[in-house]
Amino acid sequence: MTSLYEHIPHPHVHARTAAGPVKVADQHDTGTAAARVNTWLAIWITKIVGSMWCAYAFGIMDLFSLPAAIRGGTGTLIAWIAQTFLQLVLLSIIMVGQNVQAGAADKRAEATYHDVSVLLHENAQLQAHLIAQDRLLTMMAQKLGLEPVPVIDLPEGIDARTDEECDEPEN
Repeated sequence: MTSLYEHIPHPHVHARTAAGPVKVADQHDTGTAAARVNTWLAIWITKIVGSMWCAYAFGIMDLFSLPAAIRGGTGTLIAWIAQTFLQLVLLSIIMVGQNVQAGAADKRAEATYHDVSVLLHENAQLQAHLIAQDRLLTMMAQKLGLEPVPVIDLPEGIDARTDEECDEPEN
């Protein structure tokens, strides 16, 4: 006896399970040798410049030019703060923050992926449970001589009364 409902899994479920969660590192271009070298170099430079040690080094280098900026007057001092200190030091600090956020985003994506995998599994178990109930209720209705409750989205060619494929429509 077949069920009143036949679950047809979405093709994306299998593809998503095979691929796993999307991570920031998966987005790097690795198609050609030149792309791989450029990606490696960009990541390497980003790791160096996007570190707090680089921010400290830039801050110390900037402090060497501070006395000259003070001697130059207010305009020179403001230009030193805006163009030298803020841009150079904050660049590294912002990059560090972005790296932390990207890592957190990867962890969230992986956690969400695993949560959704659990939900898909639980939904499959629920569908199996409902199929078993459909079979039992249909058998009980047939033994009692009752008509099963019609199902609106019954697959074409399935008769809920006998749970068999039928060629003739109901009257």
